Amino acid sequence: MVPLMTGACSKSYEAADNGGTATAAALPAAVAANATDTLGGQKLADFKGDAAAGEAAFAVCKSCHVVDPDVNRIGPSLHAIVGRRAGTVPGFHYSQANKSSGITWTAEKLFQYLEQPQRVVPGTSMTFAGLPDPQKRADVIAYLKSKS
Repeated sequence: MVPLMTGACSKSYEAADNGGTATAAALPAAVAANATDTLGGQKLADFKGDAAAGEAAFAVCKSCHVVDPDVNRIGPSLHAIVGRRAGTVPGFHYSQANKSSGITWTAEKLFQYLEQPQRVVPGTSMTFAGLPDPQKRADVIAYLKSKS
């Protein structure tokens, strides 16, 4: 079994009913670095992100991340994440999976990643299970963009 919801960054708005675990067979296949398809088929363009609502939704992320530049916590700083290559924040020790993912964080890629991080970067050390609500993902992205 693969723990999906462990550690400080594991909170999810819609926690799994199975105790936070899933079998490897239940996990979706990894996606290409340039793909932006979501499990639900949603597109970021279909949602209008609200930075104020995104700040509230980002509260679950704050136990691991900050939006300040040059400040890493359990997770890397998310300052200026849009346009940055994955695994490149100075001073943060990324998993090999993240460093070798080939991802450049576009808003659309973040929308996909936040839905289920392990699907997009299998082996990432980020323990957050995901944010299934597409509107909340759009809001978080609007907030991150407003802080960059």
